[in-house]
Amino acid sequence: MRKFNIRKVLDGLTAGSSSASQQPPPQQHTPGSREPEIQETLQSEHFQLCKTVRHGFPYQPSALAFDPVQKILAVGTQTGALRLFGRPGVECYCQHDSGSAVIQLQFLINEGALVSALADDTLHLWNLRQKRPAILHSLKFCRERITFCHLPFQSKWLYVGTERGNIHIVNVESFTLSGYVIMWNKAIELSSKSHPGPIVHISDNPMDEGKLLIGFESGTVVLWDLKSKKGDYRYTYDEAIHSVAWHHEGKQFICSHSDGTLTIWNVRSPAKPVQTITPHGKQLKDGKKPEPCKPILKVEFKTSRSGSCRQGQVFNKKQLWMGSNFQAGTPLNSWEFCTTYRSLEEEPFIILSGGLSYDTVGRRPCLTVMHGKSTAVLEMDYSIVDFLTLCETPYTNDFQEPYAVVVLLEKDLVLIDLAQNGVVFGNCNGIAIVDYLQKAVLLNLGTIELYGSNDPYRREPRSPRKSRQPSGAGLCDINEGTVVPEDRCKSPTSGSSSPLNSDDEQKMNNFIEKVKTKSRKFSKMVASDIAKMSRKLSLPTDLKPDLDVKDNSFSRSRSSSVTSIDKESREAISALHFCETFTRKADSSPSPCLWVGTTLGTVLVIALNLPPGGEQRLLQPVIVSPSGTVLRLKGGILRMAFLDTTGCLVPPAYESWREHNVPEEKDEKEKLKKKRPVSVSPSSSQEINENQYAVICSEKQAKVIALPTQNCAYKQNITETSFVLRGDIVALSNSICLACFCANGHIMTFSLPSLRPLLDVYYLPLTNMRIARTFCFTNNGQALYLVSPTEIQRLTYSQETCENLQEMLGELFTPVETPEAPNRGFFKGLFGGGAQSLDREELFGESSSGKASRSLAQHIPGPGGIEGVKGAASGVVGELARARLALDERGQKLGDLEERTAAMLSSADSFSKHAHEMMLKYKDKKWYQF
Repeated sequence: MRKFNIRKVLDGLTAGSSSASQQPPPQQHTPGSREPEIQETLQSEHFQLCKTVRHGFPYQPSALAFDPVQKILAVGTQTGALRLFGRPGVECYCQHDSGSAVIQLQFLINEGALVSALADDTLHLWNLRQKRPAILHSLKFCRERITFCHLPFQSKWLYVGTERGNIHIVNVESFTLSGYVIMWNKAIELSSKSHPGPIVHISDNPMDEGKLLIGFESGTVVLWDLKSKKGDYRYTYDEAIHSVAWHHEGKQFICSHSDGTLTIWNVRSPAKPVQTITPHGKQLKDGKKPEPCKPILKVEFKTSRSGSCRQGQVFNKKQLWMGSNFQAGTPLNSWEFCTTYRSLEEEPFIILSGGLSYDTVGRRPCLTVMHGKSTAVLEMDYSIVDFLTLCETPYTNDFQEPYAVVVLLEKDLVLIDLAQNGVVFGNCNGIAIVDYLQKAVLLNLGTIELYGSNDPYRREPRSPRKSRQPSGAGLCDINEGTVVPEDRCKSPTSGSSSPLNSDDEQKMNNFIEKVKTKSRKFSKMVASDIAKMSRKLSLPTDLKPDLDVKDNSFSRSRSSSVTSIDKESREAISALHFCETFTRKADSSPSPCLWVGTTLGTVLVIALNLPPGGEQRLLQPVIVSPSGTVLRLKGGILRMAFLDTTGCLVPPAYESWREHNVPEEKDEKEKLKKKRPVSVSPSSSQEINENQYAVICSEKQAKVIALPTQNCAYKQNITETSFVLRGDIVALSNSICLACFCANGHIMTFSLPSLRPLLDVYYLPLTNMRIARTFCFTNNGQALYLVSPTEIQRLTYSQETCENLQEMLGELFTPVETPEAPNRGFFKGLFGGGAQSLDREELFGESSSGKASRSLAQHIPGPGGIEGVKGAASGVVGELARARLALDERGQKLGDLEERTAAMLSSADSFSKHAHEMMLKYKDKKWYQF
């Protein structure tokens, strides 16, 4: 009887002695000789599991933000995820614990911080100055719903608009509310008798920080004076507002409405808009209002110094006075002259999403770019979630100089270049080149037409978007009323034929109808069979007889009445592996073969007799014959691999494909020789009777088979209550191991060839079939799977990678100098025409505005803690944060100092009073009366 070694069992140095009774003793190749033992170097301490990075497009995006100084793009999703993209190769994934949708993102520009607003009415402050961003503070609103947020550049005060129409102000350093509140009834006063609706926009005047523009959903806009705490102007429009944007001079702003119109307002003229535009509306005669269109969801108003003037173009005084818009000799007054000059100098960009006409049924979502007299309409493949205009400067009171537009779609991210005069875009149908200055289409061709006469597939040219066909249309989708074009019924090689007469035409139609009817029946049968087969191939063996999927979870049921005939009819191929090994027990040398695994746990070996290389390989046939070798395991076969006598992995046999009719260059031949593995054709120095091991992994167990004897050298029952979804033989730390992912969420690794358990960690339960189909292990301790339809999650099970992961991650934040503020100019500085600043600390601080109600919001400290604040402390907001930390640390000392100062003041007052009394008492007395 075999003795148990308790130390080895506890340390995991050998295969568990508890399974010794199940495992047969090491097999022998020949009588009297044992199999050589392979030295295994992998131990349990070499393994540790952790997530690394997430790749791909964010799934279900909902918000977008950009830091123009740090060049960081942030995308929020409906599941509470946060994706950050920095320099090439630097990206980061974060997740809000609540899982609520992200409704808005606000960067603290060049401060290394980000504010996220969630659908559960919570604000979070993220620290981006560390490789793994963390939440520093959270603020949960209890009585009001958050609808809009605005954070001015280089300010620590965040404006928060709510569904009730109120505006609260948050200190982003301490994440506490200010006592300063703008109530909706004070904002609108008597301009409306009903509630104006939720806040949809907040922004400060670019030229006066003390003026706040507030947009209500009902169509009312209020210019609020922060110092006097009252509204200066109120602007009313009949249609609901979706967004508002300022002109950089602070004298005009633009609103987008639910009827597809844009209204431009002068700040000092609240009676009516200066201009009303319907970008996609049909202009009716007799000056009538255009037909209503779909809502314009967002609009941006950006200016550029260059305007529409081409680079290097100079306008002299004569051209300004005698422009093409005016008759020769017509004098211009000073106001007209200035307006003309400004229109040539800085024609604004008006960029909007939505606003299409209602009669454009089936038209794709569009982004419209209006610049001067030119308008470019760009169709998108998916719905537009949000867009941002990228500008050269972070200052809103200067020419923004827009250079690109980032468009966030449901399943894509599009970047549009505004610096070029042409707009080029392509899709699955073809390519179009548009000159939006000339309003001309330069090229509009289908993908096939781009080949011309050189199309290798000889396809029929078809211009894009001329004829639409339902997706997935094929033979099985032809309906009774479908008209089949005559050209599509012809063979590609058939020539022109004479026209048919009426009888032949009738016979042909009847024949086509019969073919269509039979093809529909046949296609349904084939589709049903393929669907059944795909379900069997994609699911584990235990789930193939009966499948019950409820609530994205698996439930297993097997019928006891399943006969062996039914099992055989459902057996499918589940694994294939080409190799050069021993096909039969009596073989003395390896030969090419194919190992085939089935869903019933059977491994079959097919011998391949290949002709010699060179020309004979192309001319002589390949003889394929079953070898008679049959191996059995529990559960369906998932993976197979082969080891040599030293325990190294034998790569699969292959030969690089090449075109034989094309002469090869010498360099290419040398590359092909280097790429060919040694295992394809073993050298003569190798021993003919060299041993090999076959590693086979199934849904239930793993076996190591010694070859050519075909004896089971090692066996490991991986799971009894669950099943293995994925098994891979991978290389790690100059050795190899078997890695498995089970349906119960466990990730397990085993040494090879002894199948010693090395790692067993609960990672992720199987919640949907996407994970089961896409999970895979790779070399060097890496694994990945499709976590969403558009994202790949990477993880590592290597201890070395986990320890060095922090150093491998890139830095999102890099110290960059903030651009200088725009020059006010001599005359603006002299006459006070520049931007007006505001001391928000004095206005919103506790000393002047008081404390906010504690029941309004709840402060929640984040896991980042004070250390995160110290790391983020730099710049304008950072300096204040450092000062606050210093005050907190010396709070007791400052309190004692304050008490002493108060005592000194009291003593000084008392001394002053006594001195005054003595002065009055001895005021009129002479010196000799003392």
